[in-house]
Amino acid sequence: MDALVRFVLDEARLLNAGDFDAWLALFHAQCRYWVPLAGDRQEDSPLHASLADEDRYLLATRIRRLKSPAAHSLDPGVRSLHVIQQPEVEAADGDDHLLRTPFLYTETAGARQLTLAGTWRHRLRPTSDGLRIVCKRVDLLQAGAAHEIIQLFP
Repeated sequence: MDALVRFVLDEARLLNAGDFDAWLALFHAQCRYWVPLAGDRQEDSPLHASLADEDRYLLATRIRRLKSPAAHSLDPGVRSLHVIQQPEVEAADGDDHLLRTPFLYTETAGARQLTLAGTWRHRLRPTSDGLRIVCKRVDLLQAGAAHEIIQLFP
């Protein structure tokens, strides 16, 4: 259990440092990064809209955009801070481990500041390369509200 909690804490550290390539390496080849539009009330269904529903390819594409000098919407630079509670191991599902982690997320770009609250839900799987994220679901507290653009990863 300590390794599972440490994994989630390390993930938050990578996000806060803006080390998105190392963060992406934590994801399984067949992963999903999902931010449902209805937060924790949304069932896993393709019949519902989502704020984000990305596989590894789309995550890598977004990271390439973040590093591009042509991404003018990121000027004068975007930074984020994830403040997380102690991750809680909720269950095991076969080889997978399910964790729940409440968080506060702040993103800044120049004078603009966006703050979100919610819960991370990780599905972690042991592999020959260590633990990997099979699914990261981000349930925002006010998921259905109108938001400014979210540039990074809550």
